[in-house]
Amino acid sequence: MSRSSAPKKGWLAYYSEVVCTWKQRAQNSQDAEDAMHDAVLSVLENETGVLKNPRAYLYRSVHNRLIDGHRRTRHLDLIPLHYLDERKCPSLNYSDAQIHAAELLESLKEALAELPIKCRQVFLWHRLEGYTQEEIARKLDISVNMVEKYMIRAVRHLRDRLRNYASS
Repeated sequence: MSRSSAPKKGWLAYYSEVVCTWKQRAQNSQDAEDAMHDAVLSVLENETGVLKNPRAYLYRSVHNRLIDGHRRTRHLDLIPLHYLDERKCPSLNYSDAQIHAAELLESLKEALAELPIKCRQVFLWHRLEGYTQEEIARKLDISVNMVEKYMIRAVRHLRDRLRNYASS
């Protein structure tokens, strides 16, 4: 009996199927193969023994790794303005810049005023005054989880309200 005709067992029986499926779904076929290799390596390194459902494990594991990879590449690098080369950035002339800044500031004040008081306070303390979420939670006598929720709400609201200024 040759090697190729021997039935495959465990995770190896589903290797080709999972890779083929995720190659079709992933933006980059190489990412699918890399995620599959990582999943198999994890199984072998952790000596998990016999998986109860290797097919389901591999599908979920590859899916999670592809999502993690997407999240890592989605984050934008934030660079302080003073590090930017002014020649590479489009700039406004001085009078336009002043008008633009004044309009942005007014819109920011309006957007902040629309937030509930605690939500606004959490945002201002955290972003402008540099308090940690734990310090804010103690000051307002709320949970850290609630501080996180207020921050998420404030950032989403400001992002939506100030969207017009992002491209200009």
